[in-house]
Amino acid sequence: MRAPQSRTSETLTHANGRDRYLDLLRAIAILRVIVFHMFTFAWLSFVFPAMGVMFGLGGSLMAASVMRAPGRAVRSRVRRLLPALWVMGAVLIPLMWWHDQELSVELAFWLVPLAEPFGTEWVEPATTVLWYLVTYLWFVLLSPVAWWAYRRRPLATLLVPLVVLAATQVGPFEVGGLAGDVVVNMATFGACWVAGFAHRTGQLRRLNGVLLAFLVPALLAAGAAWALTHETDEGANLNEIPLAQGLYSLGFVLVALRVAPSMGWLARNRPLDGTVTLLNSRAVTIYLWHNVAIALAFPLGDLIGAWNLGDLGYLGVAVALIALAVLVFGWVEDVAARRRPALLPVGPPRTAGRHAVRT
Repeated sequence: MRAPQSRTSETLTHANGRDRYLDLLRAIAILRVIVFHMFTFAWLSFVFPAMGVMFGLGGSLMAASVMRAPGRAVRSRVRRLLPALWVMGAVLIPLMWWHDQELSVELAFWLVPLAEPFGTEWVEPATTVLWYLVTYLWFVLLSPVAWWAYRRRPLATLLVPLVVLAATQVGPFEVGGLAGDVVVNMATFGACWVAGFAHRTGQLRRLNGVLLAFLVPALLAAGAAWALTHETDEGANLNEIPLAQGLYSLGFVLVALRVAPSMGWLARNRPLDGTVTLLNSRAVTIYLWHNVAIALAFPLGDLIGAWNLGDLGYLGVAVALIALAVLVFGWVEDVAARRRPALLPVGPPRTAGRHAVRT
């Protein structure tokens, strides 16, 4: 891979200049996460490795900002990420104290999630998903350094996370505890983040098609083979097998970000276009609260007879609770992004004032 030279043009079809293909990928990823946590079908992790895709998208968007103003890019991403977490902490921490009378110094990670925030077993449905925000925050903080390295040695920068991952999974290095979790998660998805850099610079688009035709199947096959030969109690679930996840997700992300389809069809489908916009505008809120909604869907569903519709009945209850969370907490994302707060943002975002800057 050569060092990146210039950024290619994007397929932009929305009035606010957003790449709607990337928005569509993120919307699909969010929906896949919800369905997986609802039904825990291991095969879904192969059909669409949502977390790898989300980190790939994050890397692409971060690169677009870092190449212009690294310091401002980091501040902007952190500003957008943390308020929604703070709101969740403001709700859950008092509830944990009321229920368990148990607190920890790790509560500090609810303010700045450099490691997974403290949570008692009672709120595990909420805290079990926070690793993503921890990993995302570290990627954001390290992106200026990673971008510097990528501009000089793109291939080496892409491979470093996979080497670290292999060293922790099959090599001599054992990691554990909160810091170990951070290292493994970053190593698992670091190559996807760097692939996002390659997408943003256009380098992925320029990569030799024959090489990609060999590389992608090799990564997918290696990841799948490792998963099938290292099954956990949940079977061949990529989410529980880091090395398989890292290899398979990278192969998938290289394909997903290589293509650049025309998205005019989405703009012509108003309901679907609005849904994609809503899912992107409320991505953090939905991600943070969806597992809580799923946990509550079963006892609440029993009260209203959701079993009459089978699993789809409980899914409907979960979706309704997620929608409630969006209505109650979603506006925080608008404030964090310096947009005018809206209950259901299905159109182009509006800035909060004439001097607001979108990054």
